[in-house]
Amino acid sequence: MFLGIIVLSTALQWLDYFGTAVFAISGALVAGRQRMDLMGFMVLATVTGIGGGTVRDLLLDRPVFWIQNSEYLLITVVMAVLTFILMAQKRLDHPSRWLSWADAVGLAAFCVIGAQTALTTGASSGIAVVMAIMTAAFGGLIRDVLAGEPPMLLHREIYATAAFSGAIVYVLLAEYVGLPVLAMITGFLVTLIVRGLGIVFHWHLPAVRRH
Repeated sequence: MFLGIIVLSTALQWLDYFGTAVFAISGALVAGRQRMDLMGFMVLATVTGIGGGTVRDLLLDRPVFWIQNSEYLLITVVMAVLTFILMAQKRLDHPSRWLSWADAVGLAAFCVIGAQTALTTGASSGIAVVMAIMTAAFGGLIRDVLAGEPPMLLHREIYATAAFSGAIVYVLLAEYVGLPVLAMITGFLVTLIVRGLGIVFHWHLPAVRRH
């Protein structure tokens, strides 16, 4: 049991680093699409990588994660610089294509992290699902607003719906079945698969049509 807790804690930590890096790349790719300079790359990478988790921590009244652990800021800056160099050297073309999949992986990682963080603070299952969606989607929302692009979260794309699906699966398995490791893996995969299907098949939610 003790070993399982250690393994889960370590896995979550690395998943958090991974999600931060991937989301930072997605922010940098948007900066590249907007033809920003290096500072623009770093700003968009940083707000995308840590924005959702910051909102989550403030709402849960817990210490903001990146203030206590500055390596998160380092990760976002490094990813921004690397992406800037690759795009400047024409080694990373078609940023829109890469952006969708980088964003999908980050969405899945942060969905699980957000739900797990909320549950460890004693939040209810419903609040954990909400925090999962915020952690997963609000960094991208801030990124899109700063870049002057229509927020992906507010479009008809299967985006927040994917995070909602993964969060539900995570909470059910972790809170009610008592299988936290399986919950982490399954929640991540469900979010990624649902978002991936939306990307591949161009699925959209119903919306009100203007006449």
